[in-house]
Amino acid sequence: QERLLESGGGSVEAGGSLRLSCRIVGTYNRCKGWFRQAPGKQREGVASIDSDSGRISYADSVKGRFTVSKDDISNSEYLQMNNLKPEDAAMYYCAARTGPLPCPYLLQPYEYDTWGQGTQVTVSS
Repeated sequence: QERLLESGGGSVEAGGSLRLSCRIVGTYNRCKGWFRQAPGKQREGVASIDSDSGRISYADSVKGRFTVSKDDISNSEYLQMNNLKPEDAAMYYCAARTGPLPCPYLLQPYEYDTWGQGTQVTVSS
């Protein structure tokens, strides 16, 4: 059974950095993504990565500050978050989609079928 194991959340001051990790235990997934959800808000896509094409897509709100990377040997992906803002505070989730379809843009939450447990990011002003 496939599982996504997240780590790396925490509390930082505005302008600080955090690195989230997501280790995928199980099958290979072409498309993986990062989402976040703040209290009272809908889950929103932050970034996605197509491991076959190498294409990475970012939400406009994080472009230039967040960077996705992957390690195929450990089947892990990472979300480096720099210059964090209070509005970045949320529960962050990694997700994976089964199958060979590409992901040339940010996918919607319903398009992923496996989710991590989430890791909390808190940013103080």
